[in-house]
Amino acid sequence: MQGSYLGPEFSDRDIRRTLENYGAQSKYCEDFSNLASDVSVLLAEGNVVGWFQGRMEFGPGALGGRSILGDARNPEMQKKLNLKIKCREGFRPFAPSVLEEDIGECFELDRKSPYMLLVAPVREDRQIPLPERYHEQSLYDRLYFLRSDLPSITHVDYSARIQSVSRRTNPRYWELIHEFKKLTNYGVIVNTSFNVRGEPIVCTPEDAYRCFMRTETDFLVVGNHVLSKKEQPALAETGDWLREFKLD
Repeated sequence: MQGSYLGPEFSDRDIRRTLENYGAQSKYCEDFSNLASDVSVLLAEGNVVGWFQGRMEFGPGALGGRSILGDARNPEMQKKLNLKIKCREGFRPFAPSVLEEDIGECFELDRKSPYMLLVAPVREDRQIPLPERYHEQSLYDRLYFLRSDLPSITHVDYSARIQSVSRRTNPRYWELIHEFKKLTNYGVIVNTSFNVRGEPIVCTPEDAYRCFMRTETDFLVVGNHVLSKKEQPALAETGDWLREFKLD
């Protein structure tokens, strides 16, 4: 198994046709290195980014092909993603994507974890010890205590469900995280599947655009096209889309 990017892929022509059908406004970046640098800035500024690149993943989770991304350092990112994007309880945890070569700098794990299936502790030197009388605090305060310098991916027991990203198997996703590291000195970001609660992960450019517009995702990067939510026309829909899929 050499990565799980076995699903469908869409050409730039397919993407352009979808954006034209919706009257979407986008910026096209010819050079992907510049795009990765620009998107890393958006993430560092606290924005949520829908990331649609290459072939779709095969398996139980998103691995950087159909993902929603955020800054793991941001203490508000977990609640923002849950309540405003995924439409679910604010305490639910998220997983980190980390450069394969940096996994030992962030986590107590001595091997690769390319499929987000291994759980390991955040490194002790990154952890924030529990305060005195912690167990006497309210449930809310205990849940949202910042346990590390990567609070949005650190579970209540100081663990994380890790995805290591290889330059060989997903060069675009690797380059984005590498650019984020150059900017912030952190080679790790939040990665969650590109969907809302109960909905299948997006597959097509149309799926991605509709999910982007239905939620409070700030930017969409589909291929080499970058879309800002503030620049898009209203999405014409009838009915309650949140009831389209049964909740998990």
